Amino acid sequence: MASNYVEPLLDLCDPPDPKTIRGSIFDIQRFSIHDGPGIRTTVFFKGCLLHCPWCANPESLNASPELLYSRASCLKCGRCVHACPDGALALAVDSVMIDRDRCTVCDICSRVCPSVSLRLVGRQATAAEVLAEVARDAVFYQHSGGGMSLSGGEPLLQPEFAIALLDSARTLGIHTAVETNGFASEDVVRSVLGRADLILYDIKQMDATRHRAATGESNSAILRNARVAAGLGVPMVIRVPVIPGFNDDWVSIAAIGGFARQLGLSEAHLLPYHKYGESKYTALGRPYDLRDAPITAVSQINSFRQELQALGLTVQVGG
Repeated sequence: MASNYVEPLLDLCDPPDPKTIRGSIFDIQRFSIHDGPGIRTTVFFKGCLLHCPWCANPESLNASPELLYSRASCLKCGRCVHACPDGALALAVDSVMIDRDRCTVCDICSRVCPSVSLRLVGRQATAAEVLAEVARDAVFYQHSGGGMSLSGGEPLLQPEFAIALLDSARTLGIHTAVETNGFASEDVVRSVLGRADLILYDIKQMDATRHRAATGESNSAILRNARVAAGLGVPMVIRVPVIPGFNDDWVSIAAIGGFARQLGLSEAHLLPYHKYGESKYTALGRPYDLRDAPITAVSQINSFRQELQALGLTVQVGG
């Protein structure tokens, strides 16, 4: 599959102004204990070029705002149908039908929905606005060793926005972490990840054919950029989503572990597959291809952990 990736242009002669630089996000999660040490606030960027069928945040893939619909809480009152200016909604017997080809994501339907069954996900925000929310919990970061994490989606797709957030957080003394799949140019990797206090780098599969078949993209740039990131002098952790039928075998896990050791890294996180995001696919009107996939046994995850430890890695299960 050919990539439609268009590399963002970076002109850092003048650092991005946090009051004017804007980015697309879909959530700011406070009091998170994942995506880095301590209590953290995670900023979720919207937009990703990989299309992993196990993604727990499918609302992160499209950079544009999207409409989510929860059938379970819907009152079937019809207010959204009458309010929609595009005629994209229709009331069925037990749900509201959405013609997503006609929907212009104007947000009128969600504003009139009394049960919040329709919800717009994704918004533009300035770096200053995001930092103001992040800074509210500075005392918790100080006491727990936490900070701000950039996740997604993919932060490297919005490099100037990410840089503005990282630079601003540093001036406030807030620890920063960036979770990334590394699918970008070397210039973006150096400019963004070099500003972080911690890099959480996803490696899904070392085999190029299997990686492309699952994600739609080659892993060549990802592996190249992992070497670049490992040389930036920033603490770096390899994170491995353990996915049934994709990489839940020792050959795949050992290959990633061996690569981490070649990079001079000492820590890896195993992220067991879960189905927490399945309902979001339904809400977005998308199929969930891993509906019948089994959950990896705890004993198998522990076996992978022990084998990676034997390679000299400190291994954590979970984010």
